[in-house]
Amino acid sequence: MLIGEVARRSGVSARMLRHYDTLGLVRPTGRSGSGYREYSGDDLRRLFQVESLRSLGLSLREVGRALDGPGFAPAELVDDLIRQARERLATETALLTRLRRIGAAEPADWADVLQTVALLQALGSESAGRRQRAALSAAEGPTPVEALVEAVLSESDPNVAGALRWALARSGDAAPALLAKALDAPAAATRQRAVQALAALPGDATTAPLRDALAHPDTAVRRGAALALGARGLTDAIPTLVDMVAEEANDVDAADALSALAGDPAVAEQIATGLVARLAPGATGAPVRRRLAQALAGIPGDTAARALGELSRDEDRGVAVTAGYVLTLRDASFGGGG
Repeated sequence: MLIGEVARRSGVSARMLRHYDTLGLVRPTGRSGSGYREYSGDDLRRLFQVESLRSLGLSLREVGRALDGPGFAPAELVDDLIRQARERLATETALLTRLRRIGAAEPADWADVLQTVALLQALGSESAGRRQRAALSAAEGPTPVEALVEAVLSESDPNVAGALRWALARSGDAAPALLAKALDAPAAATRQRAVQALAALPGDATTAPLRDALAHPDTAVRRGAALALGARGLTDAIPTLVDMVAEEANDVDAADALSALAGDPAVAEQIATGLVARLAPGATGAPVRRRLAQALAGIPGDTAARALGELSRDEDRGVAVTAGYVLTLRDASFGGGG
């Protein structure tokens, strides 16, 4: 079969066939009656082998080694091709993500595009100072919210994280939903950063995901949600806040949140009942009773006063002294037992 016929049937151009011939990859071995070089059946099989290997991403040099090298190891080459493909995929995915973020910022002109590119580069900098400056400048122009969310979820520097949360609070309405989704991220650190960022966002859009987070299997997420909701005056957080006091998990902040919630007498009674329930005889050690006594200091009402009176006679001197001191403070703050 002459070169033109091979090109027509194989889809490989005559120019490429001549290139293969020059490289020694596929050389026609036959001759026609007129003296023209012809491709034999073995030559055509060789051509299809070359094209098959090229379709896997091999260079022509690698194809030659694969077909003619005596020590060629196909498994090693395939593993290497897989690695290269993954690297290309990662690069293309990163580019696609960046393009989507630039598009989400709705740039009006190329100046906006360049500004967004500069912001994305700065947010990914190894310098904490540069990342912080980028976060603080994010509110000055078109801001890709997804990029800010990703940055705050991966940021370990507290100062940079604070700046990113500040920028998110000014970035529009998309952030709460993105952060709520991150509450189920595989990494515990990501989940904790998500609940911290949700707590820092103003508005009602974050209340629902924070309430849902009170039932989250991750204890840190539940506690972060409870502190945020307690600060907003929502009583859903009371059981978790009581647990935090008893378990010495941000117990001072939890006690402050309970005290702030206790302005309503009915709520104060609910809180006092919850705290007293953790004082069941034999169920708590002296450190727990001492923390509960301290938390009861900010809760008005007879239930809290009676519990403190009992604790002032506790067998552990530290607990008794703490409760007695708290009762003195209550007398000054609440006017006696109430």
